[in-house]
Amino acid sequence: MSSRLLDLARKFNVFYLNGFERNVCKPFVVNGYQVGLIRPDVFNELLKYPEVFFIRDVLKHDNSSETIVELNPAYRDYSERTENVDLVLRDMMTKGLFSAALKGWRNECYEVMNTSNVSLLKMDRSATSLFGIRNFGVEINGYIKHPTKGLCIWLQHRSSTKQTWPDKWDNMVSGGVSVGYGIKETAIKEAAEEASIPESLAQKIVSAGCVSFFFESDRGLFPNTEFVFDLELPLDFIPFNTDGEVQGFELLPAADCVERVFSPDFKTTSCPVIIDFLIRHGYISPENETKFTDVVELLHVPLCNLFTYSRQAKTIENGEQNGQK
Repeated sequence: MSSRLLDLARKFNVFYLNGFERNVCKPFVVNGYQVGLIRPDVFNELLKYPEVFFIRDVLKHDNSSETIVELNPAYRDYSERTENVDLVLRDMMTKGLFSAALKGWRNECYEVMNTSNVSLLKMDRSATSLFGIRNFGVEINGYIKHPTKGLCIWLQHRSSTKQTWPDKWDNMVSGGVSVGYGIKETAIKEAAEEASIPESLAQKIVSAGCVSFFFESDRGLFPNTEFVFDLELPLDFIPFNTDGEVQGFELLPAADCVERVFSPDFKTTSCPVIIDFLIRHGYISPENETKFTDVVELLHVPLCNLFTYSRQAKTIENGEQNGQK
């Protein structure tokens, strides 16, 4: 299990481990704060919207220059920023650009926040990966303590018609934290929609911290934080789906769940949640995983500290006042 588990942790952190070294992405800055990263293919398209996105060379602490993409600072409030970015995204979608990401357009938005968790604008969830916006989601580990099989975990089989990760195995309940919803509120809502867990039972979810990772795929960049909850279910409870996004569920003993996570049929960005659960319940430990500390660290990458432009803002501002750009 040792090498496979570390390889898997590296896979869902592929950008964290390799992307920054490539140094090809541009900081995306809103209201003086870096809120994301933009890959070269997206950068080239944003050049066509100069009234919305400003391309600037700024001075860094070491006096070297860096190119950033800044949302027009004349947009002073949340609504104005949101409206102008949304117009660009819809234009891109009409032109058939970035279809891998924008085909998942749902008219469901995520907040774009600065390092103080202040919302600067909202953006359709399908587009956030184009800007490397940090996403927040919820995950519920549904489990039972079987009298003969021991700890068993419920997994869902995603619908083949899902816009993302179709036909993959996944955690029992998961979902993004959309605009207007709280964290626990989202968990309870998703529990009802995806697994028909009644609110009286869903209220018993236990917060188990969070996992964070930085994944990259053809859809874009995914710096994700997932708020994790555990829910011990009655032995006779059988989850069933009501929103058409799940084609079935399967209850697996913990040991079998480990093998399922290694399968290419498992959703890569849900692997950290299952691994975290198995670590907390002792099924993955320093005794059976020689790279245990490496794996644990890759479940909690420091997303809060990865985007650095906000810490440079004062230096850049002073440089501009002195005629430097």
